[in-house]
Amino acid sequence: MRKRISILLIAVIIPLFIVTSCREYEEASVDEYAILTKYMKDTGKDFANIVDATWVKAANTINVNVTDYSVPDYYVMDIRSKADYDNGHIKGAVNVPMADILTAAPNAAGKPILVVCYTGQTAARAVAFLRLSGFTSHVLKWGMAGWHSAFQAKWTSNVAQLSNANWVTTGAPATPSSFKSPVLTTGKTTGEEILKARIAIALANTAWTVSKTDLLANPANYFINNKWPQADWDTYGHITSSYRIDVADGLNIDGLNKFNPLAASFVTYCYTGQTSSITAGWLNVVGFDNAKGLLFGTNGIIWDNMKNGSVAIRKSTWQGDLSAWNNNFGYYKTDGTYVAPI
Repeated sequence: MRKRISILLIAVIIPLFIVTSCREYEEASVDEYAILTKYMKDTGKDFANIVDATWVKAANTINVNVTDYSVPDYYVMDIRSKADYDNGHIKGAVNVPMADILTAAPNAAGKPILVVCYTGQTAARAVAFLRLSGFTSHVLKWGMAGWHSAFQAKWTSNVAQLSNANWVTTGAPATPSSFKSPVLTTGKTTGEEILKARIAIALANTAWTVSKTDLLANPANYFINNKWPQADWDTYGHITSSYRIDVADGLNIDGLNKFNPLAASFVTYCYTGQTSSITAGWLNVVGFDNAKGLLFGTNGIIWDNMKNGSVAIRKSTWQGDLSAWNNNFGYYKTDGTYVAPI
């Protein structure tokens, strides 16, 4: 009798063990990163698609109604604080907290969205998430600082020409290694579901910037990527120990093994901080939670050199003669006050 019970227990326990083991193996074998990146490639959400030729719009290149200074072709989403929005905004702009951009976006009702912030940097991050979510959206270049002189202080107070031992003018880019892919744990199983979950995670991340002070003081603490052409690297210099990986060099889904998802902090820098912001946003979504952008880009480090540089670099220089920074459009306060162009 006792032998029969033992056999019966074994007959019950072994199948349970096999089923449980298989389930654990199946769950562990779900590679969310592979599912997500395949889905993003298949649906046109690789990085180059997010930063197409239209992602940033200078104020002087859009249709501005010169009677009331509204922007009729866009749904304008102003993501600054309510106090700053109340103190002055584009006519018709809707004040939306960054956290609510995806719930507010359908209110555009088919219009392209123009995202406005102080300097264009946070707006660039917002546009990464909006575009990945299927909304046609654009950044107002330079933010409100590029709309009217009343808002220029955010940019003007942060540009600088520095002399720092960790900004060097010699040496080749660091040679990329090959790293393992990020491990994603959203618990979702389809590319669409994983993407939505990853966007929500990235949107909740508020620690996505690095200051020039921290980066230049401690470059060894960061995995640093310079997002410039080689010619500008050679001409203007770079932060020591930087890599130089742009779209053509591997800043795309197929080349992401060149970036270290386990680095304490992974910072991309560009000229204005706008491109590095949209880059960090995209990288956060695809699994690099450590990706950040350098605030104000190299405008905060080699501003004088950029103002006197090539045609291309002057287009990305605050107060550069080709950068469309000095627009003069009217704006409105929430109390009804209208402030005319100067």
